[in-house]
Formats: sequence, structure tokens, C-alpha cells
Amino acid sequence: MARYASTDLHGCLQTLQYLLEHELKLQPDDELYLLGDYVNKGPDSRGVLDYLMGLTHSGYQVHCLRGNHDQELLDAAQGRPQLTWASAADRQLTLQSFGVAQAADIPEPYLKWLAGLPHQLDIPGFTLVHAGYNFRLPPERMRTDWHSMLNIKQFTVDTSRLAGRRLLHGHVPIPTAEVQRRVRIRGGAIGLDTGCVYRHNPELAHLAALNLDTFELTLVPNREPPYAIARR
Repeated sequence: MARYASTDLHGCLQTLQYLLEHELKLQPDDELYLLGDYVNKGPDSRGVLDYLMGLTHSGYQVHCLRGNHDQELLDAAQGRPQLTWASAADRQLTLQSFGVAQAADIPEPYLKWLAGLPHQLDIPGFTLVHAGYNFRLPPERMRTDWHSMLNIKQFTVDTSRLAGRRLLHGHVPIPTAEVQRRVRIRGGAIGLDTGCVYRHNPELAHLAALNLDTFELTLVPNREPPYAIARR
């Protein structure tokens, strides 16, 4: 059995499939932890959700956390688009993948799945969250500050707040070379978002997966058919 973590899929279905099926060769008794942002920006948001739900139904051990883009899509579908939901181009690409004209028309099974995603997870050796924590808050508030868990971009980790566990997160795209360095030194916080969806950026444009027991990092280049995406 192996344990893997990855994050920020953003509709990149073909890259995800290649990572799991050809690189990791994921087995039903492996544990796969995904740190959020399955939708928006990339070409096939619906396809990613279908694939992940299909893995679970087939008996694979897939544990998915909530990301800010997942929350934004859910908010938009529930009539709260004013809370910010991607750019106009991103919205169109996402809605197109679902075959609908507006977020409220996204089929209920997808919305129910998104609404059931947890914000954080503790597993042996690691705390998992999409973006991070506001470590300046009192301990009792830090882990109920949902907004920071989904959106924070800068923080100084205090592993004593996490019972000595390392923090794994996504959210902020980090050049592949820097992620490799952080994994190599095994720091207290490791960001795994290598900006897979930003297919034009040679420093990003990869989907990363970390073996949580061996610390082997697997990087797969974006394998999607061409799609419009802002440069980052």
C-alpha cells in the first residue's frame, strides 16, 4: 500500500488520468489524497469530477478536500455568484464541460459531492488542507477559519499547532524546481501546486504527486488538448 497526495487539478482530466494510471499505477488499496480545486480554469471540470467519483465507486481509496474554486462553483450554483466565481472565460469553459448555460443548472450529484468535501484532514504524519492556516489566530480558532483554509496565500507554519505533523497544501502555484527543493529538505510545510493548468508556463504546467512515505515526487507535464488560459 502507498499513500499519495496531489492538488489543484483544475479540469486537467487527461493529465490526472496519466498520473494515476501510468505513473503511480494506483491500486485499490493505495490511499490518494487530493487537496482541492478540481474545477475551473482547465478544459474538463466535469470530467475530473466524474473520474474521481468513479474511482471511489470502484473501490479506490480517494480522499478529496475542498478548494476555493470548488467552493466558488458551489456558491455560484446556489445563487451566490457575487462571492466571486472565476473570470468570464473560466466560467464559460467550466459551464461548457457540464453542458449548461448557468451554474444553477449543474446536475445535483456534482453539487452534492462538492458540498460534502471537508476542509481539512489529519492523517499519520501530515495535516492536509487546500491553502493553509492563519497561524496568528488562537489555536481554537485557527482550525475553524474556513476562509483562510481555502484562500490564504502566505503564512509561517507552526507545526506545534499541528501536533508535530507536516502541513501539505496547494492553492498557490509554485515552480517545479522549488517544489522539488522543499520536498528534498522535508520542511514543515510543503506546497504541491505546480500549476498544471498554466500550460504556457515552463516553470509550472505540471501535476505533482508526493509519496507520503518515501517522499518521492512525481511530476507529469500538462497533457490536455489546447485550451485558452491566461498566462501566469
